[in-house]
Amino acid sequence: MNWLCLSFAELTTNQLYELIKLRIDVFVVEQNCPYPELDDLDRLPEARHLMGYKDGKLLACLRILPPGSVYSQPCIGRVAIDNSQRGQGLAHTLIQEGMKQCLALWSEPGIKIGAQSYLEGFYQKHGFQTASEEYLEDGIPHIKMIYPAKAV
Repeated sequence: MNWLCLSFAELTTNQLYELIKLRIDVFVVEQNCPYPELDDLDRLPEARHLMGYKDGKLLACLRILPPGSVYSQPCIGRVAIDNSQRGQGLAHTLIQEGMKQCLALWSEPGIKIGAQSYLEGFYQKHGFQTASEEYLEDGIPHIKMIYPAKAV
């Protein structure tokens, strides 16, 4: 897997298209959840887009946002895996690489995520701790989770 971690300004037109297409395919089409995919957070100067390519095809992506943009801690979100690659461990690799990139940028405050509730155990395997009751976001059950700063 070839990993790229780029700011919005560094993305080529094709990379941006692939990134948005994968996110829409997963979150809007597969999950049947119309939501505002273009939320202006992608363009924050400190935001990073982690993309995993194999044989020239985007197979995995996530977004890293700086502290103060959504939470007081940096956050990881928009985690997506191409449907053809699921069940092969790529999500674990993606999260590990995302955490590595996030902690390299901002190690002190830890990492906060808004995870779909059914993925709670997945994120716990990576050191995240549940930090909220379940809530609905765009009609899908979510929970807040934190990777604590002291674990960094």
